[in-house]
Amino acid sequence: MYQIDFNKPCRVHFIGIGGISMSGLAEILLEEGFTVSGSDMKDSDLCRHLREAGARVTIGQAAENIEDPDVVVFTAAIHPDNPEFAAARDRGIPMLSRAELLGELMKNYGEAINVAGTHGKTTTTSMISEILLQAGKDPTITVGGMLPSIGGNIRVGGSDYFVAEACEYTNSFLSFFPTVSVILNVEADHLDFFKDIDDIRHSFREFILRLPQDERGLLVFNGDIREPEYFLSGLGCRVLTFGHGENCDYRAEDISYDEFARPSYTLMEKGQDRGRISLGVTGEHNVYNSLSAIAVARSLGMEIPEIAAALKAYKGTERRFEYKGQVRGFTIIDDYAHHPQEIEATLRTAAMYPHKKLWVAFQPHTYSRTKALLPEFAKALSGADSVILADIYAAREKNTVGITSADLAEKIAETGTDVHYLPDFESIRKFILDHVEEGDLLITMGAGNIVDIGNQLISM
Repeated sequence: MYQIDFNKPCRVHFIGIGGISMSGLAEILLEEGFTVSGSDMKDSDLCRHLREAGARVTIGQAAENIEDPDVVVFTAAIHPDNPEFAAARDRGIPMLSRAELLGELMKNYGEAINVAGTHGKTTTTSMISEILLQAGKDPTITVGGMLPSIGGNIRVGGSDYFVAEACEYTNSFLSFFPTVSVILNVEADHLDFFKDIDDIRHSFREFILRLPQDERGLLVFNGDIREPEYFLSGLGCRVLTFGHGENCDYRAEDISYDEFARPSYTLMEKGQDRGRISLGVTGEHNVYNSLSAIAVARSLGMEIPEIAAALKAYKGTERRFEYKGQVRGFTIIDDYAHHPQEIEATLRTAAMYPHKKLWVAFQPHTYSRTKALLPEFAKALSGADSVILADIYAAREKNTVGITSADLAEKIAETGTDVHYLPDFESIRKFILDHVEEGDLLITMGAGNIVDIGNQLISM
């Protein structure tokens, strides 16, 4: 494995430098004095920003773009027949995947805080980041959504703190080197890669073992996860738990909500009442996300008042129960939920939000996930009064499993829930304008481009 050492800047070439994650990693290296080059298939604001920061960015990919780098970085979307990938391989130039580079970067920080879980990663990473920022800790941050307080998804800090999401898909997080790991939940997902839930649980156990197995390592673990002893047995690192259980180190008591479903609760820290915490984001699920963030912050020596102030100030990231506006008197919220548990959490939040009738325009994400979790999706979506289904967003897949949104519509109908399958966005927009009424709440939901429907309605 090629070593990235901030004390020894080298020449790094990125294949696919214009992606939101790759561009962020390139920016970190530029700030640390590395010589950065890269290519992408089309120009973009991110490419232009990197050029302004000193990178050499080429549009179009060709073997001659590989000049004399010390190491080449590539994403999972790059295939071996890519001309730049092939040129680097044939010349024996060291190569790192995006995940491997991210892991190498972590080694250069005293505290590398990783947030893992099937869902909630972006919000919790953002909460931890917000606390560190408010406390003046000057962290470096890489997050999977757009965080308003840093004006994007990346922040290059000047301290020893590094905060990052740790994604389990393709076992990316097994390339990381955390000193602090948060495990939010472990559920069945990404079944186009993992064999089953046991395979997923095994990967999370392996990720936990990436921590230093001594006092330098800290695991912040959701005590509500099924059979926690599987994950916790034999560990040498420190462990803090959060959740519902009386034995959890961090718990919430006396949860209440304001008129917009924003929770407040009494923080219990190792059995001691630490006062009220009020969140600037909605929903019970965010109570537990915030408990994990508090556990991390407390382990780093931060005081409750500064933590509480940061959590109240944090208003969320894009596409996490994001208020978009009103059209003809009905409210539009957008949410990234694309797993049944996420959908259930979002709809529990929506139930407390002012509305007459709750509509969900849902775009399933990937064929494999929809097929594997079809009954769970139907049950989760039955929490809405009416559901509008778009076609499945393919993402990285082809439909080899023979599933369509019509199958999901049939399952939802079996629950007695009003459901409408409309394949194209134009039909969905027209249906919404014809049927959603003043005082109703519409949530556009999914990890694909369903957000475009709300944006277009708002811009009318």
